[in-house]
Amino acid sequence: MERQIGRDEIMYTEIKIGKNLIQDKNVIIGYPVRRKIKCKTLIIGNNARIRSGTIIYLGSKIGKNLETGHSVTIREENKIGQNFSIWNNSTVDYGCCIGKNVKVHCNCYIAQYTTIEDDVFLAPGVIIANDPHPGCSYAKKCMRGPIIQKGAQIGVNVTILPFIKIGKYSLIGAGSTVTKDIPPY
Repeated sequence: MERQIGRDEIMYTEIKIGKNLIQDKNVIIGYPVRRKIKCKTLIIGNNARIRSGTIIYLGSKIGKNLETGHSVTIREENKIGQNFSIWNNSTVDYGCCIGKNVKVHCNCYIAQYTTIEDDVFLAPGVIIANDPHPGCSYAKKCMRGPIIQKGAQIGVNVTILPFIKIGKYSLIGAGSTVTKDIPPY
């Protein structure tokens, strides 16, 4: 597919969507990316359910059974496993790696370069940070989201700081600010 972007700029992209897509009106699949990225191909697996107000940028790979709520944004360069559910007004910023069977509730923000392993649940209002000192001129060195390991459950209105590791099957209580590594279980 060839899409005209600006007066002199042409972007070559490909969008691959699996079978049985259910898509509401007012959805954008394949939003243009201005950043330079390696691959602008967008892949969405079979049986996706994408609700109104959702914007999915070019350049991500999303497994089968994606389900979005209303007004969801999924940025570029994400690798997202199957059975990913993300509910209303939530954002996955660019460069994240999200496993299978992950559920993200309403009003959540997943910062760039976050890793979320399989079977994780984020309750409403979870905010993830990726920069210990915003505005750093060494963004590639400074920016890294946390690692949330398999089966962790994150409570309502939790804030998770960058460079943190939350151990597998941990439970983070509502309203917590996670400032240090959390052991498994």
